[in-house]
Amino acid sequence: MRLTLGFLLFSAITLTAACSGESAIEGARNQPNSFAGSKNPTNDFSPGSTGDSSNSGGLAANEVRITMEVPASLAPNGEPTRRNLRIVQPDNIRVYQTDRSLQNLGAPASSTRIDNNGFTVITFENGQPLAPDVIIEAQYGNATLRALATDADRDIKVNPFSEYLVRNTLTQYSPGEFQRILDCAKEISGSLCLNKYVWPALADQVHDFEIDIPTGASVASALDVLAQRADFTNYVASVADYALLEDQSSGNISASSADYNSVFMGIELGQTFLESSFSGSGQWGIRMGREESTGTDTQPAYSYPGLTLASLDVFNINVTSLATQIPYDRKTLIHKNGNDFFTRGTETWALNTHSSAPGAATLDNDVRLLAGRALYQSITDRNSSRTIGWTRNPYFLDAYTGGPGGTNLGPDRALAGYFSAGKAIELESENGKLARKKDLEAHYLSALELNLLRKEGFDAGILNGRDYNMVYLATRFSESTTPMQIESGSGSWQVRADSGNSTITQTQTYTTLSRDSSGGILVGGAGSRSDSWTLSPRTARLSTGDKNIGRLNLDVNNPAGPFGQPDLGVGASVPDGSLLAFNLTNAASSSDVIGNGLLIAAEKASSGAPTSGRYRVQGFVLGLEDGFNRLVHLDNGTLNLSGNTASLSNRAFEILHSVDNETVSVPVSGQRVTALAYTDGGNGQVHFSAGDLSLTGFVTADQTQFFLVYRDTLNGEERRGLMIATELP
Repeated sequence: MRLTLGFLLFSAITLTAACSGESAIEGARNQPNSFAGSKNPTNDFSPGSTGDSSNSGGLAANEVRITMEVPASLAPNGEPTRRNLRIVQPDNIRVYQTDRSLQNLGAPASSTRIDNNGFTVITFENGQPLAPDVIIEAQYGNATLRALATDADRDIKVNPFSEYLVRNTLTQYSPGEFQRILDCAKEISGSLCLNKYVWPALADQVHDFEIDIPTGASVASALDVLAQRADFTNYVASVADYALLEDQSSGNISASSADYNSVFMGIELGQTFLESSFSGSGQWGIRMGREESTGTDTQPAYSYPGLTLASLDVFNINVTSLATQIPYDRKTLIHKNGNDFFTRGTETWALNTHSSAPGAATLDNDVRLLAGRALYQSITDRNSSRTIGWTRNPYFLDAYTGGPGGTNLGPDRALAGYFSAGKAIELESENGKLARKKDLEAHYLSALELNLLRKEGFDAGILNGRDYNMVYLATRFSESTTPMQIESGSGSWQVRADSGNSTITQTQTYTTLSRDSSGGILVGGAGSRSDSWTLSPRTARLSTGDKNIGRLNLDVNNPAGPFGQPDLGVGASVPDGSLLAFNLTNAASSSDVIGNGLLIAAEKASSGAPTSGRYRVQGFVLGLEDGFNRLVHLDNGTLNLSGNTASLSNRAFEILHSVDNETVSVPVSGQRVTALAYTDGGNGQVHFSAGDLSLTGFVTADQTQFFLVYRDTLNGEERRGLMIATELP
């Protein structure tokens, strides 16, 4: 089977979805796409596209256009483009069929022509290849680079990124695995194989990564740069493995469309170049999902953080599509050498948007939602003296869904953690377009995203009379005597009806970890909190009217009302009330400040904690040491339970900031396997420990999800974090 332009554009654009107040679909549908135009924009910047520009205008359905990009040292006079590459006219292009060993097996039926702008266009007589078995090889001087012909947007960039993909994926498949991929694309078995669309997406999405190739790099050293980026190599390997998912494991959601309230928290560590006096300094950041006012004083309207899953029947193939649009606030803490600290908040950072490009996904055994996700660029302070473009690298999504919610219902949750690096780039108007100028930031983000199914007419009274376990982690940034503090805790709630709202009676224990103004690290003792809080519905203003859709306010005493700012934060519930999550925003209880963070609560279990099972581990860890800051992203590790012991295989990306040297590392990979003692504390509360490492929290009543506060001391570094562990098929 060969892939046609019509289906690719339908998959990449018509599946388009993202948020308006009701669904994640409407917002992105109104965004401009990046697939039109006949001139490669090189350094243009569009908020309606991913970082990869496309040059596919004017092509017939079975045609692809070739753009060759080489390191700057090979073509110093070539047309500059993003990632410090140069566009060149190749000396020679050839197309050939290949196998997993990358042998030339002969040319497919194709022809070439040169378009009006001098680009080579290849016509495939039987349609654009769908499987990764056709290679386009381009030569420029002594440099030879390859790309796969299956690239989804049909503007096939032949550069170090595509070369890395060719040489580091196909050869890793066994002969049987490679044949399965070919059979899937060609539907040899006669079944409809959903994962035939994985490879076209992967071949396209490697070009969304913002990884600069050094000016003096050769092809070989450019490939070394990519090989050293753990986030890039892991993404490529994960999506290549995803392509092998068995046909029988693939499914679609049972509803034609399901909308979710998203509770999102991202922790970032990076390097700022925005202000000359701090240029090169390390910078912590926190991103918190929040609603965005999109209307006027006379006609108020809001965009709410959300995800949409849609089940589409395309050419008799059931495809699950997803898209997200999450407005977020950002706060940062600059840590300059000499231990000078500077905070930046809403006075510096305008409300921004984390939005994923719509595309196909796969439900594995109705439990996990899998996809390679590309993210849209965004622009803040447009038309101001400081217009900033924000780029975000793709990530592999491995989300827990917990099965279908019933007839005509989607799953009631989609829970995930993921990592995405990016840049902030100065933009300047040139001939009516926004052009990239200098880099203002490099940032590395570890995120937790809890998507809870919306239900119109949600009655918050369903929460009354129930008992919950809870965990949370929050940060506080300041320029005072304690510039950074991390607070994390766990406890229990009793939710009871009280005058139209709900009152939370709680027992809560917490600890703090701080860095003082001299750079020193302070480990706080255990504290407790027992004051009552108030829980109330937060009305959503939709195009169909004001409705309760599962959004909640969390206050200390008096409810904030439908559109007010609550004392503690805004969150959401699944329809049956069994799982709640909140973004804590400037949260302050009756006697102290908690900060900005994420709180998760789930109904207490009546049975014992599980003693066996495999769980996917995701989350983030913040590390503080004299002279160093560290961000650890827990990337799809595993927790294996066996009686009263457990094994934690902790796959991770790590970012290290050296304060004195003012350096911030690129993501490096690490793995730590730890044997843990495992204790059932009753009512779903659990504790894992090994030496200085402790994981404290709870398991849900159905024993499928753990939510845990992470605490460790490792080689003198104090670490605190929040993680989720969710059932694997």
